[in-house]
Amino acid sequence: MGQLWRLVRESHEQPILGESRAAELVSPGELGVTFIGHSSFLLQIGGRNVLVDPVFAKRLILLRRQRRPGVLIEEMPPIDLVLVTHAHMDHLNLPSLRRIVRATRRLRGRGPEIVVPHGVNDLVSQLGFRRVSTLKWWQGVEAAGLQITMTPCRHWGARMFRDTHRGYGGYVIDSGGQTVYHSGDTAYFDGFAEIGRRLSPEVALLPIGAYFPDSYRAVHTSPEEAVRGFMEVGAQWMVPMHYGTFRLGREPMDEPVKRLRAEADRLGIGSKIKVLSEGETFRI
Repeated sequence: MGQLWRLVRESHEQPILGESRAAELVSPGELGVTFIGHSSFLLQIGGRNVLVDPVFAKRLILLRRQRRPGVLIEEMPPIDLVLVTHAHMDHLNLPSLRRIVRATRRLRGRGPEIVVPHGVNDLVSQLGFRRVSTLKWWQGVEAAGLQITMTPCRHWGARMFRDTHRGYGGYVIDSGGQTVYHSGDTAYFDGFAEIGRRLSPEVALLPIGAYFPDSYRAVHTSPEEAVRGFMEVGAQWMVPMHYGTFRLGREPMDEPVKRLRAEADRLGIGSKIKVLSEGETFRI
């Protein structure tokens, strides 16, 4: 609790940085990966608009974000599908989800679908989503015309301290021609290779922050471990996440990307790493 309070206090010491921009729309047949901030992404895949772990809130109770979301809800296209990896407040933000439902209803007259891990559906069932699907590891569902598979990870899923029945994981989103893997929060584990063998993602969104002190690496990857996971998954591209937005670890806020680039350059794969600024879109 002392560590948490110190992080909260430090999160208020500097002004919030960054600017939001309108979402960049991709052409039909293109894959668009837009980094919103932290672990939040807008994916334009298979003609669908998908949000993963959308958090637009300025604060998580007391912890204040350090950088603004790269895209505003009101400046996005209507959302077809929302994916939530686990119930932690920096990944499942109820006010953000309510706003997404309202915005999509204004544009389309109906809310989007949502997929959550097992044990999390009670948190989102009354928010106005058109359909709520729950998954366990390696289970799949067709949602909004896409094939969604939940993947294992090494983390935990409680919303508070004791509701440990809640599930957690990552997702592979497959349009039938394009595939994106969002790992959710995870430590390094031997499951990356199996995910690659089973699902062959083209793009891997992997976390690189909140790894210090070293005890945090029981549930988070360091930048070097994220690169190792990327290589084992076998994706063509890696986009880093889970850094720079919320002060969750003790490492300097600008350190994760520096270490990521250094490790990728050491291994000769620097061109495969796509570091996006908030609001920037990687197009394939």
